[in-house]
Amino acid sequence: MTRTMIRVDAKLSDELSSAFPQLAARHHRPQTTLVGDLTDQEELHGVLNLLSSLGITVLEVLTIPDD
Repeated sequence: MTRTMIRVDAKLSDELSSAFPQLAARHHRPQTTLVGDLTDQEELHGVLNLLSSLGITVLEVLTIPDD
């Protein structure tokens, strides 16, 4: 598992955030940061593809190092 942060240029509703159960949403007007553990690159690409298909711009993707 890899701890990942995805920052998008939109305020995701609770309903839309629930589409990403492995990620916790934090809202920062007008952006949202999704943080959580993703199992592999395929899961990351699935999240990114879904955001793109919804017309949501991804601003940043970071891997959070283990402590």
